[in-house]
Amino acid sequence: WGFYTAYTLIAVPGAAATAGIGGGAFAMFAIAYGVMIYPIVYVTMPKLWNVSKRRGYITAADFVKDRFSSRFLAMLIALTGVLAELPYIALQITGIKYVLAALALPITVSLIIAFLLVAGFTFVSGLRGPALTAIIKDAIIWVAVIVIIIYIPIKLGGFGAIFGKAATISPHLLNISPVIDVGYTTLALGSALALFLYPHAITGTLGAKDSKTIRRNASLLPLYNVLLMFVAIIGIMAVVYFNAYPKVSSEALPLLVLHIFPASFTAFAFAAVVVGSIVPASIMALASANLLTRNVYLEYINPNASDRAQTNLSRVLVIVVIIGALAFSLVPAASGEIVYLQTIGGAFIMQTLPAVYLALFTRKLNKYPVAAGWLVGLTTTIVMLAELDFTSSLYKDFHFVYIGVFALLLNLIVVGIGMAIMKGMNKMKDEGIIDNSEFEDIE
Repeated sequence: WGFYTAYTLIAVPGAAATAGIGGGAFAMFAIAYGVMIYPIVYVTMPKLWNVSKRRGYITAADFVKDRFSSRFLAMLIALTGVLAELPYIALQITGIKYVLAALALPITVSLIIAFLLVAGFTFVSGLRGPALTAIIKDAIIWVAVIVIIIYIPIKLGGFGAIFGKAATISPHLLNISPVIDVGYTTLALGSALALFLYPHAITGTLGAKDSKTIRRNASLLPLYNVLLMFVAIIGIMAVVYFNAYPKVSSEALPLLVLHIFPASFTAFAFAAVVVGSIVPASIMALASANLLTRNVYLEYINPNASDRAQTNLSRVLVIVVIIGALAFSLVPAASGEIVYLQTIGGAFIMQTLPAVYLALFTRKLNKYPVAAGWLVGLTTTIVMLAELDFTSSLYKDFHFVYIGVFALLLNLIVVGIGMAIMKGMNKMKDEGIIDNSEFEDIE
């Protein structure tokens, strides 16, 4: 799993360098959700891998189709996956934009260059290119971040001096306001629930050698948090160094590196951000194109399409997906705290949780209540985000609750009511064609 992206290098430090109750220590929600991911992955992903290996599934929609005996529900899950990837890809494009903007390039020019880099790399390299460069990408990012988190504290007099100065600038840099406690908790929980529902995360998981490998890798996830914690502190370092919040919070890390390091390392660090954005964006776009090709085109439009035709269509759809992501890079969240681009995507994909996660544990779920819950959850998500003009994913009129979790709660309530009605009508039965034994580990 490749976790080091523009989210790590630009969005999280940017969140920490944001003024007000939604910045500073609040950015540590990313570390909290990283801890929660481990048990979720450990419990769910081996089951999904086992059944997928037995039946040849390569997407979550493949699983949903057989679990519920419903092509239509599978298509809804596939389209939701594509929708959720768009703001996440936009975050990667926007991350590159802010690196280029730190070099004094105009914002529009930076955005165009970022789009062309992502689209060009994805179209030319295909699936193998991002997969082969992912390890190199992570290594470059590790080196860049380790140098930054060692050198800058020395330059600023140590962590004690940094935190001491931060406390004099704003109380929110080191403390989470009680006003936003619900937002912090629900954002951490929701982000953890959402992460491995994304199509690219499921694709990566299903590519594992076996279910034991998934469990072993899941046990290593907390190591990611160690680096992420220091990356978040970089945002606080930026505020301390400049003795003020950056005008655009997402430029915190690029501006700090640009002002402190020599040109040679600055070029290396900026290259790490660009590579760390292009590679995951490509993987996300390819996963989305695969969903559209396999679970929409092949299922409804041309079931007899050859492998070559599917490959050619996927190459075209990759560009369509990236253009769609470009639209999300223009929403207000992309102009400030871009961490919300990821949490907007999380709010979308979370509405597939009953159809994917819950269906791993029971055959009693019926497609109609699950589809109704999906509709209520996704509609609620879109309406609430629109009310906020896509500036955030925290609903300030209701204790700053994370919209994704609130919508998921409504989703689950609808599913529960629907299942209760079916039970009252004596219509509950085992659904789909997958037997529970197929979730057991393959020896």
